[in-house]
Amino acid sequence: MIIFRYFARNVLASTVAVCAVLMLVIVSSRFVKYLADAASGKLDPSVLFAIIGYRLPGFLELVLPLAFFLSILLAYGQLYVDSEMTVLQSCGMGENTFVRYTLVFALLIAGIVAWLSLAVSPAGLAKAEELFNAQKQRGEIESLTPGRFYSLRAGKGVTYAETITPDAMMQHVFLAQGNERADGKGMVVVVADKGFSRQSEQTGERYLVLQDGLRIQGVAGRGDFQLTRFEEYGQRLDSVKPWELRTDSDALSTADLMDSDDPGHRATLQWRLSLPVLVMVVALLAVPLSRTNPRQGKFTKVLPAILLYVLYLLSLNAARGALEEGSIPPWVGMLWIHALFIVIGLGLVAWNGGWRPLGRRLPGTSTGGAH
Repeated sequence: MIIFRYFARNVLASTVAVCAVLMLVIVSSRFVKYLADAASGKLDPSVLFAIIGYRLPGFLELVLPLAFFLSILLAYGQLYVDSEMTVLQSCGMGENTFVRYTLVFALLIAGIVAWLSLAVSPAGLAKAEELFNAQKQRGEIESLTPGRFYSLRAGKGVTYAETITPDAMMQHVFLAQGNERADGKGMVVVVADKGFSRQSEQTGERYLVLQDGLRIQGVAGRGDFQLTRFEEYGQRLDSVKPWELRTDSDALSTADLMDSDDPGHRATLQWRLSLPVLVMVVALLAVPLSRTNPRQGKFTKVLPAILLYVLYLLSLNAARGALEEGSIPPWVGMLWIHALFIVIGLGLVAWNGGWRPLGRRLPGTSTGGAH
């Protein structure tokens, strides 16, 4: 029990540390992307932290298995470098004992990942999707920031407002757009004291309504400009470009997925169920991969181990895509991917234990007992 607690403390402490670093990297990169979208007017800055908060469980369900895998490699690798594993093996603890201990830790991590992937992450993504949909409904005026020029009508015009009040009233507005002339050289410039957006009750279209201003129409270099003063002037607006959302199935609850016969929903359900299984399988893989020579250092096998993990994850993604397309039957799903890597893990454990094909063994190997 003392050895078990010692292993648990090393592995779980490393998992928390590695997970914190990976989450910091992922959240920072995603926040920078959302910040750029907010600067371009696609997102309201006030919803940035809410979106990040709702997306955290989805990030964590993917980061936690990798963090656990790396923590086993690093924690056990350090024990090999310090020759502590050699002492434990000399006391009769074989490879199978290390595997059993590690799978107990993996059950805890797998339970957390299952809770995240089956319940928390879909609910958070659904909330984030609601915020994204709300942003899609914003008109061009609602996405403006005072003191900056913005393109309107698919690049055919540009607008500027010196200030924007809390009730979305624009002050000192500038609007420039191309004129519909045969030679394509016309230009219309409008300056106004105030402006606001209005939606037509009949058509649902949105308009920029300017008040108390001047409209200037003409061609640069010519003297036949037309100047029109107005009390109210309307300009039709286009909606902002739709936000690119993840597939709807990712935001559905697990219960809804289980009741659906849609191939995409079935693939999403199997993906969620695969994440906790992934934790157990990578734990089995990590134990033999962590074994290293004290002279080589604990990082010797980290790169090949990560490549194996990436191959595992890519295989699951490929199987998910095949399920969505109906290329493989649902009862096969992702099970064969897990089975393949379980066989690889068992083979590595047996190899470290002294097993060789056709009964051949290398000089100096043992069956996992004392050295």
